[in-house]
Amino acid sequence: MPAKPVLDMVREAAPTVSVGMLTADLLALGSELKTIERAGVRLLHVDVMDGCFCPAMTFGPPLVKAMKTSMLKDVHLMIRDPLDKAEAYVSAGADMVTFAIEGAPHPHRVLQALGGMANANDAGRGILRGVSLNPGTPLEVVEPLLDELEMVLLLAVNPGWGGQKFIPATARRIEQVRRMLVAADSEALVMIDGGVTRSNIAEVARMEADLIVAGSAVFDGQDAAANARFLIETVAAART
Repeated sequence: MPAKPVLDMVREAAPTVSVGMLTADLLALGSELKTIERAGVRLLHVDVMDGCFCPAMTFGPPLVKAMKTSMLKDVHLMIRDPLDKAEAYVSAGADMVTFAIEGAPHPHRVLQALGGMANANDAGRGILRGVSLNPGTPLEVVEPLLDELEMVLLLAVNPGWGGQKFIPATARRIEQVRRMLVAADSEALVMIDGGVTRSNIAEVARMEADLIVAGSAVFDGQDAAANARFLIETVAAART
């Protein structure tokens, strides 16, 4: 199933913020979703950690399915051996599936498998396929996969530990990935994830990623709608 329709939907929204749900109030999930959707959020970022690839354990397919929303579900698999697990997240309603390249012995095969899956929300929409790279992973590992993916996600922190600061070298890595995509004549999107705050969102936006993940900066116990609008508007202003 080609990912062109969903890729067009995401590209039309970019540059923008994909809101991380890890720090949302899950006991009030429906209310949280309505709040950020009314604020103009187009994408939800769901961090899936298995306690093996990285130390934290978070969400599974049931939570992805429980997110009843028209927003696109952006699922990030930070797990070991995603090949046999990705289909469960697609069946649960993922529109975008990104997996950690370090946890996948056969990343090319994972991308091929995702390309053959139908979107549970709209069969004609396709699945946007991506790979994520830890801060210390050489970017060259993604080059053989560029013909099979629609997004490269660069982590700006090490996965699984809270409270980390944005790693400044991420800016150089974005530049390098952009050069790789141009050389490969690829339309793939670039996403940044980790360490994004209200205070650094403008600086991060100027690094010219298409998508920026922000979670705690939205769900900080204050006004989630106001926070989401601030982040989205700041990203748009930084790129004009």
